[in-house]
Amino acid sequence: MVDLQRLRKEYTHAGLRETDANPDPIKQFRKWFDEALAANLHEPNAMTIATATPSGRPSARIVLLKGFDERGFVFYTNYEGRKGRELEENPYCALVFYWGELERQVRIEGWASRVLEEESDAYYVGRPRGSRLGAWASAQSNPVEDRGVLEERLRGLEKEYEGREAPRPPFWGGYRVEPAEIEFWQGRENRLHDRLVYRRGSGTGGWNVVRLQP
Repeated sequence: MVDLQRLRKEYTHAGLRETDANPDPIKQFRKWFDEALAANLHEPNAMTIATATPSGRPSARIVLLKGFDERGFVFYTNYEGRKGRELEENPYCALVFYWGELERQVRIEGWASRVLEEESDAYYVGRPRGSRLGAWASAQSNPVEDRGVLEERLRGLEKEYEGREAPRPPFWGGYRVEPAEIEFWQGRENRLHDRLVYRRGSGTGGWNVVRLQP
């Protein structure tokens, strides 16, 4: 059996100093994301999203980043699943990217809101046909007797839309997380990791950068 208390590694790849970091966190994220792409990591756009009910009960799962710019970070999902319901009730959420091979982590906190319907439409039509029909077939987060029920629904949809395109389901689309805080974490030796957090300045729209102790 593996002794978890002794399971550890030293972080030695790189550092993150204030003088090296871009003053714009979106540009800094783009730099790190491009480096994750160049490193051929498995699904570098995979991110954890943590949501919570109004009473504070949290839940988390992995989704895929499908776009980002100065407005925020975009992913797509079923609006009626658990994450969608929680975001409608409590839009403040957190995202986490972990790129272990690069000894890096990015943590984002902010407010989620639905993207424009035109954006959701444009992304939906670019998905593989099976994924488009799958969005119709699944009542996300609801119980189902067995997988056969879902597969039967999919076969019925394939027949219904044979020779024509299925429209985007009204219950499926994108969210954009507008960041209030973005933290960049770089592993360092002796657990003295680098942590730079960007926080929006009050009333200025700019960003303040603070180094946090590890």
